[in-house]
Amino acid sequence: MAAFTAADVKNLRERTGAGMMDCQKALKETDGDFEAAVDALRAKGLAAAAKKSSRTAAEGLVGIAVSGTKGVAVEVNSETDFVAKNEQFQDFVRKTTEVALTTGAADIEALKAAAYPDGGTVAEKLTNNVATIGENQQVRRLKQVAVSQGVVVSYMHNAAAPNLGKIGVLVALEGDAAADVLEPLGKQLGMHIAAAFPLALSADGLDAELIERERKIAAEKAAESGKPEAVQAKMVEGAVAKYAKENALLSQLFVMDGKTPVADVVAAAAKAAGASIKLVDYVRFQLGEGIEKEASDFAAEVAAAAGLK
Repeated sequence: MAAFTAADVKNLRERTGAGMMDCQKALKETDGDFEAAVDALRAKGLAAAAKKSSRTAAEGLVGIAVSGTKGVAVEVNSETDFVAKNEQFQDFVRKTTEVALTTGAADIEALKAAAYPDGGTVAEKLTNNVATIGENQQVRRLKQVAVSQGVVVSYMHNAAAPNLGKIGVLVALEGDAAADVLEPLGKQLGMHIAAAFPLALSADGLDAELIERERKIAAEKAAESGKPEAVQAKMVEGAVAKYAKENALLSQLFVMDGKTPVADVVAAAAKAAGASIKLVDYVRFQLGEGIEKEASDFAAEVAAAAGLK
């Protein structure tokens, strides 16, 4: 018997938007392999957009900090949203992000070892927070961006507090245009990145495994068409090219007008300013993306804690 539960079927339905029976059938056919079931539903045209895979799966906050030509984004996770609203936790995320910016920490271990403003290290302050707040917390990831000339612009979607929220974006614009040109352009690009969820700056930067996965899905769909192999091959290449175009930032259609590629938006801004502007890097951190969050029965937990169960 396939190893999956009713909760797996429910989660698959929420992830893909496919019907309950289709989700159950997909899990049976893939022996309970969740990701394989997602691919199977997509291949059959039964799944909704793959971008639902970015749905938040953990609590906490994303912090962003910028200083002129450099910026950093840091994600700190907590178990519940209650802690994310806690002033002590927010202060820790804000200061830890600032430490990452000022020290230029290249990875989490370097950041944890860095001096914390209130004394000790970031790691020691984190341990203290866990003890005093009473909930597990983790400094999960960070990314630095910088330009030699130009600006790094930040954008926080639905901020919980200044520079803290659930989707943090940094936009690195290289060039000699004036700040009053680069800053508003960066803000608009930041809003686009938050909404459009690009997977890489350009098609060349897309993960090879993701491309191969899309190729396999496209091949299954093409095979079901019954068309000649030569036509199927063109269908597959067309589907892969479409995927790359839709997921690479520079080729995505700008959300502000829905028709202009982002690369052309940047080029138009440069032409209008009579200056050079190049979008060279970006960061998009969405809280909890890629983390599996265990389902819990809150009422049962409370009952157990009270000795009622």
